[in-house]
Amino acid sequence: MKNLNRRKFLKGATVATATAFLPRFAIGKSGPSANSKLNVAFIGAGGRTRNLMSGLTSENFVAFCDVDDQRAAATYGEHPKVAHFKDFRRLFDKMGKEIDAVCIATPDHTHFVGTYTAMAHGKHVLTEKPLTHNIWQARTLQKAAHYFKVVTQMGNQGHATEGIRYVKEWYESGAIGKIKEVIALNGGPNFGPTRLFNKPSRFPPTSQAVPLRLNWDLWKGPTADDVKYNEVYLPATWRGFYTFGNGQLGDWACHTLDAPFWSLDLDSPTVIEAIHKEERTLEGMVPTSSAIRFEAPIRGKKSTVALTWYERDWPEVDPSLESEDWGDTRMLMIGKKGSIATGARPNSPRLYPETKWQDFRRDLPEKTIPRIKGSHISEWVQAIKGDGPEPGSNFDYASRLTEFTLLGVLAQRFNRRIEWDSKKMEITNDPELNQYVREPVRRGWEMGDEVW
Repeated sequence: MKNLNRRKFLKGATVATATAFLPRFAIGKSGPSANSKLNVAFIGAGGRTRNLMSGLTSENFVAFCDVDDQRAAATYGEHPKVAHFKDFRRLFDKMGKEIDAVCIATPDHTHFVGTYTAMAHGKHVLTEKPLTHNIWQARTLQKAAHYFKVVTQMGNQGHATEGIRYVKEWYESGAIGKIKEVIALNGGPNFGPTRLFNKPSRFPPTSQAVPLRLNWDLWKGPTADDVKYNEVYLPATWRGFYTFGNGQLGDWACHTLDAPFWSLDLDSPTVIEAIHKEERTLEGMVPTSSAIRFEAPIRGKKSTVALTWYERDWPEVDPSLESEDWGDTRMLMIGKKGSIATGARPNSPRLYPETKWQDFRRDLPEKTIPRIKGSHISEWVQAIKGDGPEPGSNFDYASRLTEFTLLGVLAQRFNRRIEWDSKKMEITNDPELNQYVREPVRRGWEMGDEVW
């Protein structure tokens, strides 16, 4: 949108902020009402949006936005009377006053612009994981949540489960003793035309004609790279290209590392290192295998934890920790007295060795953490309506978990050791990489500086 300049955007944001939700939610009358329905808009109308919609059937759907008519066709067909747009900025221009909350389910590189624009218009937001494409964006959304006074949630659904609460309660009860290390094992990425990762014969791939159904310029969003359309990027294989996605690590770490990150109260890592350095055949694409080691301090303490993320290049694991239950993805919190294990998400944890688990499960530690009624989506809705506490994966928490993940992505992308100064938000040993901490954006897509 060539006519939407920064001054106009900020003027609209100021108006939205002045009418922020105090109390949090009100339609037609003052005060919160758990019985009122939210008017929800969706940026992204296919893919993950379909799952989000299934958790919001008790609310009103008032608008959809998608740059790809084919991707959005099923949703549009099921809701023919709901307005739909290709440009989310037009959505807010025309329907801003009719919207209470927004769900963002787009590729990683456009999470920030959709989320920030919604927040600046005073809308509560739920954004899919990882929260952003770079670290500056994650920190900006954390600040913006307070600046615009909105209710936020990241879509790492495992954070709302009872399973992740078990992990934290068991660890805090001393069930596994002092933590020795954390290991995360992931079976991907898997490449192929029908999978989430696909490789072109050359990089960048050959330019192709843009299908009529797709607005390629809007799909690229803020990215500064002059990337030409090729079908290898769409509809879901964008995540294998660092310009748009964050690979298997970006896709899964906010799920698989959520339990240890929360339970151990980890802070931003100080050292992140690619300990498996695969030779790249195509620059700009994710590797077929990797191993990334994090050294992370525990907040408020002087101790650190070693956490290693493996993709395909797995180490030998203690046979007593093996189980067919986990499939090809699992997380192990290894302590001096035992281990806590989960699958890809923290839904169903258990203790190892097996003999310890059989005794432990008969007399579990006290439940000290409040449980969530329903899913992470209903948790968000309840908070907006004033019928529940702030969501657990709000942007204060989600920005930290995302930053942790994205530092691993940088180490993986460049096969480097990274020394990170969290206070300065700088890579100290390899300054060349700081350009990726806050990536350049195309003219007309600048936003976020006003919250700093």
